[in-house]
Amino acid sequence: MRSSSPSPTRGIGSLGLSLALVSAFAFGGSGTAAKPLIEAGLSPLHVVWLRVTGAAVVLLPLAYRHRDAVRQRPGLLLGFGLLAVAGVQACYFAAISRIPVGVALLIEYLGPPLLLAYVKFVQRRPVSRGAAIGAGVAVTGLACVVEVWNGLGFDALGVAFALGAACCQVGYFVLADAGRRGDKPIDPIAVSAYGLLIGAVVLTAFTRPWQADWSLLGGSVTMNGHSLPAVLPAAWMVLVATVLAYLTGVVAVQHLSPPVAGVVANLEAVVATVLAWVLLGEHLGAPQLLGGALVLAGAFAAQTSKPAPAPAPERTVAAAGASDPVTGSGGGRDAEDGVDVEDVPRDAVRGSA
Repeated sequence: MRSSSPSPTRGIGSLGLSLALVSAFAFGGSGTAAKPLIEAGLSPLHVVWLRVTGAAVVLLPLAYRHRDAVRQRPGLLLGFGLLAVAGVQACYFAAISRIPVGVALLIEYLGPPLLLAYVKFVQRRPVSRGAAIGAGVAVTGLACVVEVWNGLGFDALGVAFALGAACCQVGYFVLADAGRRGDKPIDPIAVSAYGLLIGAVVLTAFTRPWQADWSLLGGSVTMNGHSLPAVLPAAWMVLVATVLAYLTGVVAVQHLSPPVAGVVANLEAVVATVLAWVLLGEHLGAPQLLGGALVLAGAFAAQTSKPAPAPAPERTVAAAGASDPVTGSGGGRDAEDGVDVEDVPRDAVRGSA
C-alpha cells in the first residue's frame, strides 16, 4: 500500500499564502495607527516619512549584512525603493489631497488587475482563470468596502495620482518576484531593507521632516476616546505595519505568483476597515460587510485556482525507421542529437499552491 506524502510545492504555496495573509493584516493596521498621530498634529506626509524612515533604521543591520546585494542587483533595489516604497506612498497621499479617500483606495487597488494584464501581455505568461476571476470579485468587493458611490467627484489629476499608486503597486509585486530570478538572485530581506532605505532618502527630499513638531511623540494621543502614549501607535506603525509587512510581503511574492499575491493583498483594505471599526469606532455598514466578504471570496478563488497551463515544448519527430532497435519504439529521443525530450524541463508558470 503506497503512502502519500505532502507535495513540496503545496508546502511552499501554503507558506507563501500564510506570509501573504500576515503581510496584508500588517499593512492593514497602518491607517489605524497613523490616524491618532495625524489628529494630534502631524501631517500625513510626515507620518509617512516617520513610518518609512523608522523601518529603514530598524532594518539597517540587515541591510549591512546583505550589502553584497547592492553590487549584485542595484537596479532592482533602486526600482523597489522608488516604486514599491516612495512611489506608492507619495502618489496615494497626493491622490487623497484631491479626491475622496475611498475613491483613491479603490483606484490604487486596481493594481492586481493591472498586474494580471502586465503578466499576460508584457511578460507573455499565461494567467489562470481563477486569478482573473478572483481579481474582478475582489475589486468589486473593494468598491463596496470603501463605499465609492458616496464620493464620485472627478478630478483628473487626483485620478492620475491614484492610478500612479496602482502602477507602483504593480512594481512592488513584479520587482519582489524578480529578486529571485536571473543569474544573481538576492535575498528578499535585502530587497525590503534597501527598498525602505532608498524610499526613506527619497521621501526626505519631498516631506522636509525637519519642519514637523516631533515633540508630539512624547505626549499622548486619543484612540476611540482613550488616551495612550503617542509612541505606541508610532511603534506599531513602524515595526508591524512596515517592517513586518514588507518582509513577509516580499517573501510571500517569491513563494506565490505575483498575480495571486496581488489578489490576496486586497485583504489589506478589509483589515483596515475592520480595525477602524474596532479601534477607532468607525461604523461598518451592510455594503462594507458585503464588500469584505467579496474580497475574501476573490482572494480564495485566486489562491485555490490551478496554474494556467504553459505551452508544451515542441517535440522532435524521429525519422521513419529510426525506432529503437531493442524495443521497436521511438523511445522519445531525437535521432540526430540524442536529447531525450521527456527530460526537457517545461517552463511552468507559477500559479496557486
